Amino acid sequence: MMCTTTITLIFSILGSCSASGKLLVFLIDGFRYDYLDNLKSLPGFQTFVENGVKVKYMTPEFPSLSYPNYYSLMTGRNTEDHQMTGNYMWDMDSNKEFLVGTNADSHLPLWWKGSEPIWVTMEKLQRRVYMYYWPGCEVEILGVKPSLCVPYISNASEKNFTDAVEQALDALNQDKADMAAVYFERVDLVGHYYGPSSTEILGTVNALDAAVQFINHTVVAKNMSDNLNIIMFSDHGMSEITNLIELDKHINLSDIIKVLDVGPVVSLWPKREKFEEIFTALSAVGNMTTYRKSEIPDRFHYKKGRFVSTLTLVANPGWIITPSISYLPFLPNTTGDRKYGAHGYDNTLTEMRGFFVAKGPDFKSNFSAGPIRAVDVYTVMCHSLGIKPLPNNGSFERVRAMLSGSCSIAQQSCALLLLGLGFLLQA
Repeated sequence: MMCTTTITLIFSILGSCSASGKLLVFLIDGFRYDYLDNLKSLPGFQTFVENGVKVKYMTPEFPSLSYPNYYSLMTGRNTEDHQMTGNYMWDMDSNKEFLVGTNADSHLPLWWKGSEPIWVTMEKLQRRVYMYYWPGCEVEILGVKPSLCVPYISNASEKNFTDAVEQALDALNQDKADMAAVYFERVDLVGHYYGPSSTEILGTVNALDAAVQFINHTVVAKNMSDNLNIIMFSDHGMSEITNLIELDKHINLSDIIKVLDVGPVVSLWPKREKFEEIFTALSAVGNMTTYRKSEIPDRFHYKKGRFVSTLTLVANPGWIITPSISYLPFLPNTTGDRKYGAHGYDNTLTEMRGFFVAKGPDFKSNFSAGPIRAVDVYTVMCHSLGIKPLPNNGSFERVRAMLSGSCSIAQQSCALLLLGLGFLLQA
């Protein structure tokens, strides 16, 4: 017979693991970490956190833009690994463009095949995923789509959001789905148009809190508290902008083959014969840094990306970059006291930090966790779903403390190996 000590060790390892197998995920675009500083004024979030975990903050990947972090969150990979390196990208070989996922070419697998997102892995395992308004869910990635995709719509309302919540919970409760994911954009849009310190953003956060109250109530009403994990996070924070860098005041734009994006990070492809002249001129411009592709700091985990431009411009906090004034639909400080917000800056800046909260049987209750990175969220989701993570840049050690049964996939594999060895020895 297998020795008692081995059996005890196996069940000790396996017993420290828990995975409910059902997961509901919320991506709240542009929700800065400190929007939750005053939880007493947000009863929905307060109840959620009192019954779950809240991290100090979550550091996004560089650039601290939406699409790069959408994919880092769902693949666990840095931007240079999953290749979704911007909201705007250009493929020089095919002359195709990715324009914040809105143009037809944005749905080509070209942009999405750099890494496998968790919903594709789940579908490959015959476990169904329902996705609501999630950017990219309509794209066939590595030959796979989610079982249900309600396509992204711009600026979905709180009613859209709560309807999606109810549909997702019903799908999970009725075993139609094993994972559901809901995207909500409103916080980001209001942050852009009014700034992160505005009364408008406060009102939007309060409206979202009402939706969180609805989530809390509905989960209890459907008797799902004991078998459903809920994770809620953002992709980045938001910073107030008041200053502008106009590139056409420093260079001749006719010397540029392609320029993409307006904001804290701008991509340029100068003509080959003009490259050094353009680089020298822009390097002298204050309040931004100009990088050759090869000289982008390694800590950004960005420069090896296939679609990274030959010159990358990164603005200092408070500044945004535009090729010319004609590219901007607005001007900072031209409408009285109105402020604007932006993100995309150096991902280590405080104002770029996002948030992460979670509750359910796999998470501790009323627990404050240390900082995590966007790439770590993937490992949390894999743990909750009980699936083996693909190679990734996240750290299970950074999230271990928040888990109620905090063992890793490696520990489970070790236990199963011991079990197999035990049977072999018995034979």
